[in-house]
Amino acid sequence: MLAAALEDARRRAVGALEPVMSVLVDLGRVFAGAGHDLSLVGGPVRDAFLGRRSADLDFTTSARPDVTAKLLRAWGDAYWEIGREFGTIGARRTVAGEDVVVEVTTYRAESYDASSRKPEVSYGDDLVGDLSRRDFTVNAMALQLPSLDFVDPHDGLADLAAGVLRTPGTPEQSFSDDPLRMMRAARFAAQLSMRVAPEVVAAMTAMAERITIVSAERVRTELEKLLVAPDPVAGLRLLVDTGLAEQVLPELPALQLEIDEHHRHKDVYEHSLTVLEQAIGREDGPDGEVPGPDLVLRLSALLHDVGKPRTRRFEDGGGVSFHHHEVVGAKLVAKRMKALRFDNDTTKAVAKLTELHLRFHGYGDGEWTDSAVRRYVTDAGPLLPRLHKLTRSDCTTRNQRKARRLEAAYDDLEVRIARLREQEELDSVRPDLDGNAIMEVLGIGPSRVVGRAYQHLLALRMDRGPLDRDTAVEELHRWWADQPESQQGETGA
Repeated sequence: MLAAALEDARRRAVGALEPVMSVLVDLGRVFAGAGHDLSLVGGPVRDAFLGRRSADLDFTTSARPDVTAKLLRAWGDAYWEIGREFGTIGARRTVAGEDVVVEVTTYRAESYDASSRKPEVSYGDDLVGDLSRRDFTVNAMALQLPSLDFVDPHDGLADLAAGVLRTPGTPEQSFSDDPLRMMRAARFAAQLSMRVAPEVVAAMTAMAERITIVSAERVRTELEKLLVAPDPVAGLRLLVDTGLAEQVLPELPALQLEIDEHHRHKDVYEHSLTVLEQAIGREDGPDGEVPGPDLVLRLSALLHDVGKPRTRRFEDGGGVSFHHHEVVGAKLVAKRMKALRFDNDTTKAVAKLTELHLRFHGYGDGEWTDSAVRRYVTDAGPLLPRLHKLTRSDCTTRNQRKARRLEAAYDDLEVRIARLREQEELDSVRPDLDGNAIMEVLGIGPSRVVGRAYQHLLALRMDRGPLDRDTAVEELHRWWADQPESQQGETGA
């Protein structure tokens, strides 16, 4: 059975590489002509055996970076040396109207010392040695060029066919060389549905604390890749079970709240993973409002309840409450994402969705006014489509009657939002008078008073909908009469 699987994998690899085969052979001849070996290696080879074309074309070579740069400068339409300190030179060449990007790295080894946050790079001398220092056997396969000879010294193809993730050498040595590989194991479990070998899991558990010497930027990149994978829950469970999450995302394992003696509340960790799965199921196709995989939605689904451990209170009668956990959670989300060096836009979006995820739950208790609906939309702003999906996904009750009631209530809310949108541009609600008009009506100059007047008119707009100019002016004068500045004849600037 395994032999048949291997043969099937080889057929898929040939088909997957066919569109770029001429580039592979041509580049191999360029390096061979200069007296150097060149091999396609790592992810592109693995993906080819899975029957899919990789977005990257990574190569390894016996040539040192100076030589590689010279060869790629002549071969490509453009080349760059951004990764030169790690022995990597990149190039781009247009073939049949399509841009082909390649990265070529000198045979190398990477390792960390006990105090370093950056890998130390040393160059190797042969392909097999280079492959033996790769992270996992499925990434330690190579296709020599231009001969197309397949090199697999650690039976990576057999592991790929069996769906097992192992390291070429001992996992302890592999993770000591680069601790980030422990997170990659979780990422590949999520990306490729691979079962991580028991000895690899054991090493991850024993060495979890060593991940702290890796830079936050590298950790974040792996976490992003894991979250946008087809099955992020599998990877997240591995991070939590091995203790790695405690080091890089401690808010996640903190959700494993102990069940109280009355068993009145559910495990928030399991709830969060379920919400994540349901949010993924609600992502749109390429032309939708929230095309998947959507990192912001997935992060929000995973982290929306991180404020619960900090706000948990045991009430009289055995109940449990988490008052204001959405506000506390938003602050925790922002703090953690900043520590992981997420960009500001992503951080703000996930924190905002965390803060807003409970807002809907007052809707089903009583009829919201149009003002409340407007505020819901304007507070969410461009995040509204994601908030819709997050809020719906947050319903994980097994009580089907309750679940149907919540779905119906949210359906009703969306109908009302659509109806109000027909009446006005809800996404960009503004006061009926802008700052210039306010100054003109009140006869004042730029000042803090103008901002206060603006907010007052905005609140009126929310409560009453659009006002005609005469009404807005009348309301502004009424508000102005109660302000101390109007009595003093000054602006309060």
